[in-house]
Amino acid sequence: MKYRKTVLLLFLLFNVFAIAQNQSETVIPYDLKWSERTALSILNKYPNAWQLDGNEKPKWDYKMGFVLSGFEKLYQKTNNKKYLNYIKEYVDGMIDSTGNIKKYDIKEYNIDCLNPGKLLFNLYDITKDSRYLKIIGQLRNQLESQPRTPSGGFWHKQIYPNQMWIDGLYMAEPFYAQFTAKYEKGKSLDDIARQFELVQNHLVDQKTGLVYQAWDESKEIAWADKQTGTSPTIWGRGIGWYMVALVETLDYFPKSHPKHKVLVEYLNQIAKNVNQYKSENGLWYQVADKPELYGNYVEPSASGMIIYAFAKGANKGYLASSYKTTAKKSFDSFVKEFVKVDKKGEVNVLNVSSNVGLGGKPFRDGTNYYYLVSKTKENGAIGLGAFLLSAIELDK
Repeated sequence: MKYRKTVLLLFLLFNVFAIAQNQSETVIPYDLKWSERTALSILNKYPNAWQLDGNEKPKWDYKMGFVLSGFEKLYQKTNNKKYLNYIKEYVDGMIDSTGNIKKYDIKEYNIDCLNPGKLLFNLYDITKDSRYLKIIGQLRNQLESQPRTPSGGFWHKQIYPNQMWIDGLYMAEPFYAQFTAKYEKGKSLDDIARQFELVQNHLVDQKTGLVYQAWDESKEIAWADKQTGTSPTIWGRGIGWYMVALVETLDYFPKSHPKHKVLVEYLNQIAKNVNQYKSENGLWYQVADKPELYGNYVEPSASGMIIYAFAKGANKGYLASSYKTTAKKSFDSFVKEFVKVDKKGEVNVLNVSSNVGLGGKPFRDGTNYYYLVSKTKENGAIGLGAFLLSAIELDK
């Protein structure tokens, strides 16, 4: 009898322990919205935001700026200080006590450096910490002296003379527009619209209406087409960067400004054209205009950005409401194709294309093949950020 009681007690204890262990593993509830589940997953995986994308050292980086812009929107929606603190801890770790960005050198004229600067507007409004305002001013000063192509487009970096890259529109214009709307009474809005106009005139492919990754106005770099100056490939994520740049810049363009209508028209054009290149399931390809190309694949960062731009564009009234319906269907396909939820309830985004670029050493030629053989990885920062933003905008 004693033996039976002991066995029964051990059995009960084992079950209690197993249940407790299972409960401790499921840290993120399944009944939360995808936006919060993703944000909490990021907080668990990367206690410091600089660790995103597998970074080993703190870095003032556009990828962190992209993901944290989602955290900012989520904080504004939920008022959960956890999300604000994550942004603040990152920024405070990147700047010194006198209000300078660590390891930032204006002479590099790296347009990517402006993107994290967007986080400082709200931080300053909330905390009134003068360091944030000082850095906002430093980044605006970079734009003041940023080298330009003969037509007036911002160089992507000092080391890429006369080159506009499509991702540079996202890196600079939303920051520039927010600054000029907030501190300059909108005096630079025409210059901002000019950057998009140059894209429209020089980076849009005449056949597909989609955008190339880059344009060299001098046509001197080896990857540039000798007639047009464009790079060889229409990159899915590049289209995403451009569409997100448009919907986020438009936040600061008053409807009364004559260029507001122009930018809305650019957004409608690219939305209509990219919608014709989605997969049967409503996702977008790494090489966007050649779905049939051997080795081509649907890619999460491109798909997530386009979904977000469709949803935000429709929510703001820039795009027809049908784009929101498309965004919802594509979002559901995104979850099926790319999202894996582990036993802790953490969201993982699969098969995110690694970072790609042009020129440099070793030389990146920008061919279709170059984009297709770039490695994919789980939880690439741009894939996580794109999913977070799309989930917030769709309120799924």
